[in-house]
Amino acid sequence: MAGGQAEISCSCEPDLFIDGLSCCDQTTAHRLARLGLIAAARPGKCGERVPALLTEAGSQALGEVLPVAA
Repeated sequence: MAGGQAEISCSCEPDLFIDGLSCCDQTTAHRLARLGLIAAARPGKCGERVPALLTEAGSQALGEVLPVAA
């Protein structure tokens, strides 16, 4: 997501796309969105793809799993 290659669809069950291709595990993509770990970077019309971002909660979750080397 940091490279700007991720998109998310604007819907109640958003789909995730990487490099224009649908993520192969949309169930996980839906869960990440419901948990607030990923989100749309800007508003969009229903069904529109917009840039996806890692939320603060998502960044903290990754920090717990993948600590930054000192």
